[in-house]
Amino acid sequence: MSLSIILACLWALAANVIAMLPSRDHHWTNAYGLIAIGIPILGFVTWQHGPWVGLPVLAAGMSVLRWPIIYLSRWIKGRIAR
Repeated sequence: MSLSIILACLWALAANVIAMLPSRDHHWTNAYGLIAIGIPILGFVTWQHGPWVGLPVLAAGMSVLRWPIIYLSRWIKGRIAR
């Protein structure tokens, strides 16, 4: 397995462990950190293996961090509706 895939798997494992821990702010600060770390890892996976491997990794990351994606889509819909 390549280094980029190993890093993506470690990111997913860390995200799941973080989700099990209690948090006062509903994990939003952890989500920002995971996003900041996950974007370069996603770029590294896509660079090493191409876009067809990068897309499932993107989908896996979006499924883990679904609430930031939901709020972003609501914000974009609100901006478009004006």
